[in-house]
Amino acid sequence: MTSAPHTPSFPRVPESADDVLAGLDPEQRAVATALHGPVCVLAGAGTGKTRALTHRIAYGVRTNRFQPTSVLAVTFTNRAAGEMRGRLRQLGAGGVQARTFHSAALRQLQYFWPKAVGGTLPRLVERKAQLVAEAGAACGIRLDRNQLRDATGEIEWAKVTQTVPGDYAESVAKSQRHAPRDPAELAQIYARYEQLKRDRGVIDFEDVLLLTIGILQDRRDIADHVRAQYQHFVVDEYQDVSPLQQRLLELWLGDRDSLCVVGDASQTIYSFTGATPEHLLNFRVRHPEATVVKLVRDYRSTPQIVHLANGLLSQARGRAADHRLELVSQRDTGPEPQHIEYGDEPSEAEGTARRIRDLIAAGVPAGEIAVLFRTNGQSGLYEQALTDAGVPYQLRGAERFFERREVREAQAALRGAARFGGNDAALDLADDLAPQVRAVLSASGWSAQAPVGSGASRDRWESLAALARLAEDFGTAQPDASLADFVTELDERAASQHAPTVQGVTLASLHAAKGLEWDAVFLVGLTEGMMPITYARTDEQLEEERRLLYVGITRARFRLTLSWSLSRAPGGRAHRVPSRFLKDLRGASATRGASSVSVSVAGTGGTPAGIGAPRRGPRKPIRCRTCGRSLTDAGEMKLMRCEGCPSDMDEGVYERLHTWRAAEAERLGQPSYCVFTDKTLMAIAEQLPEDEPGLSRIAGVGVRKFRRYGADVLAICAGQEGASGAGES
Repeated sequence: MTSAPHTPSFPRVPESADDVLAGLDPEQRAVATALHGPVCVLAGAGTGKTRALTHRIAYGVRTNRFQPTSVLAVTFTNRAAGEMRGRLRQLGAGGVQARTFHSAALRQLQYFWPKAVGGTLPRLVERKAQLVAEAGAACGIRLDRNQLRDATGEIEWAKVTQTVPGDYAESVAKSQRHAPRDPAELAQIYARYEQLKRDRGVIDFEDVLLLTIGILQDRRDIADHVRAQYQHFVVDEYQDVSPLQQRLLELWLGDRDSLCVVGDASQTIYSFTGATPEHLLNFRVRHPEATVVKLVRDYRSTPQIVHLANGLLSQARGRAADHRLELVSQRDTGPEPQHIEYGDEPSEAEGTARRIRDLIAAGVPAGEIAVLFRTNGQSGLYEQALTDAGVPYQLRGAERFFERREVREAQAALRGAARFGGNDAALDLADDLAPQVRAVLSASGWSAQAPVGSGASRDRWESLAALARLAEDFGTAQPDASLADFVTELDERAASQHAPTVQGVTLASLHAAKGLEWDAVFLVGLTEGMMPITYARTDEQLEEERRLLYVGITRARFRLTLSWSLSRAPGGRAHRVPSRFLKDLRGASATRGASSVSVSVAGTGGTPAGIGAPRRGPRKPIRCRTCGRSLTDAGEMKLMRCEGCPSDMDEGVYERLHTWRAAEAERLGQPSYCVFTDKTLMAIAEQLPEDEPGLSRIAGVGVRKFRRYGADVLAICAGQEGASGAGES
């Protein structure tokens, strides 16, 4: 095996061109010496593509094949461009331009605008949200903060895919894209947004590319000037190029062929922004004479991790899968990736935090550990678990859970409801903590049904859904808890996470982790519905989810842990299943994580993991009235029987209760569950209480609901018609 070449912080500049090639493996050397004609480098994760690219440019400069100022290297982030410039200086190739597409285009636009158009370049609007909001208002469409982000994202997607407002709805349908709202409305907003920009004489970042393309197309003299300046082009992460960026690249290049592109179709994970691997996959079709080099020697990850990554891609389908690279690890052997199954989400978070704490105690720096998840809404549980374990962390690519605007607004609404909710009919109808919290969140626009697709609205929903789940767990741990108690719990949690920013374990979404790497990586929440995400339905969308998991796996150098939980809350029904992508990948390393709560709340009064509530005294177990088994699931406890045990429900009574509940809910203008949940109606129809004590013993029939609906329910159980509205008003 070949170890990864060690690079000191300040290496000496190579004395000769041949020295530039020193330390490169055979494939990297082939890239560095391929200085003529089109070159396509297919580079897998961890194979040293940036090293190969920079050494190719430096070798071309040091052999006088390239003039430094004639080379334009294009990357996708300012960080990557800065890293490339630094490496080139260390290799004696200073003066090479390494920029993003937007940065390079903006410089050209600023320089040529007076000549091509006259006057000064219009002001660049760095944040287009305000204009989008005005465009929505002009169309009679009010956009909240998250809808505004989603609409802005759709406009950006339309522009990078060269879609005009009139074609937007058709393009959405054709691409099977999940628009965050009615495409016709978004097309209206898009058209008005463009008009507002013209009226005010401003441009946005996408216009920078569009206008540069327009000038290069219309003014041959300017195009010739640019082509005389830049004669050699290098494009990194070519699988992420959008149609707009590809068109600009073609205009820069003209009829020449001095182009080197580097990419990996198996790492295409940004199609929602307009990125497509088709340009990479079609490169040899457009350039039949191209030199093609494959980099498959993985210097980042151990053979065990590489084997798992290869196994995941071996199941892939589609055109990108046909061009997958089989990586070969160059590192010494390491531990097998661990597959861990937990009983519930809090146990998964606490188990992950314990393992991280043990790694740090064993000498692994906290900064070399990462916890990666599919959505930012999953971060809160891990923030709390790491805080409880005394492990420092940093959140990448998102605000901390309790610092998110929607969470802060929800806390304020809950605090107000706790103080002044006595006059709120919705709260009056919900006598348990969880329904009360859901009612407050619903008043803020949240619903139990997740929005379709991704985007800001989905992120907001995930954050509020996490609060709703937390309320359920807190209410289970403390059945007598009030809304004020829950607000206090939230305040304490928020306060505990307001410590100064420190270097620590990285928490990040899989998308935000692209381009990074750590010694130890924990991939969490790998269940169906989360990985792949529930709104990924087409074959193309599902394959992109697979690639997203591949990116996560290949972030790990030495240790990798993949985990999932069978239920959401402690004692909940274990209805979840591991991600389909893990099928056939789980070997002898698969284990079951120890739950942080060994017995259910119903059995011991113990506190669910992560709630932080004090323990209550022992409580008599609730047992199935049919088989005698101890019950842990909230729904089963309400029915007083196991889900699998036969039901002795009186169907007639259940139907009458169902009809009565619907009428009562309509009369009150409230959802049906605010009267009684389905499980409570079922429990009543099974137990058929004959008197007030019998009805009040049924879970879900609290004091207020008994006073309000008791007479009606007992009348229906006795075979009479319920006197709707006869109870307490």
